[in-house]
Amino acid sequence: MINFLGNIMGSILRYVYTFVSSVLPSEPSYISYYAIAIIITSIIFKLILLPISLKQINSSRRMTELQPLIKEIQTKYKSDPKTMQVKMQELYKEHQYNPASGCLVLIIQMPIIFAFFAVFRDPATYAFTDPGMYESMAKNFFWISNLDLSDPYLWGLPLLAGLTTYVQSITMMSANPNADPSTQSTQKIMNIMLPFIIFISARGFAAGLALYWVISNIFSIIQQLIVNRSVKKAGGQKK
Repeated sequence: MINFLGNIMGSILRYVYTFVSSVLPSEPSYISYYAIAIIITSIIFKLILLPISLKQINSSRRMTELQPLIKEIQTKYKSDPKTMQVKMQELYKEHQYNPASGCLVLIIQMPIIFAFFAVFRDPATYAFTDPGMYESMAKNFFWISNLDLSDPYLWGLPLLAGLTTYVQSITMMSANPNADPSTQSTQKIMNIMLPFIIFISARGFAAGLALYWVISNIFSIIQQLIVNRSVKKAGGQKK
């Protein structure tokens, strides 16, 4: 599955690279065609996943809205698990909510994300398969001489990867201000741990993979801010 999807994602990267190199009259000295292709392909990838991402966001928001009713049922029928389960199912049916939808969306996304990681770990296998093509390409990106190697500076892409992961987590958390306190507590811990893990990991990543991660996060942050604003506006209109 990963190899199949990786070949598809690799074909997209190859096509974008070919397009960029044909449109630009000459390759900029500070940013290679390959770096530009990674940025554009990352955005295309996020656009492909946009309907799935929006469905996941909506599922999370619906779950938060139902939390008060869920807690009420849990408190009322805590000594009668069978009745509690029946009432929970009735609640979900009444509000047309599938509690498994969020997990299903995540399961759909994961193979695609892993495939994209595979492409950026080994572009010569999945994207640039012509003998010698990948080896002969320029791969510089501003201060990075070769995107195949890790970023030489801690303040570069590793720090940006960690910071954008943190900002993305915060914007997602702000979308559910009425979430269960235990959920919020867990989320706050993850908001600290995950960016740190990403920062440490990105120090060993190929810089091309770290660049993809940063661009992907920036897209997600903008997407979440737009969704948050739309939800807030819709809520204000209802009042």
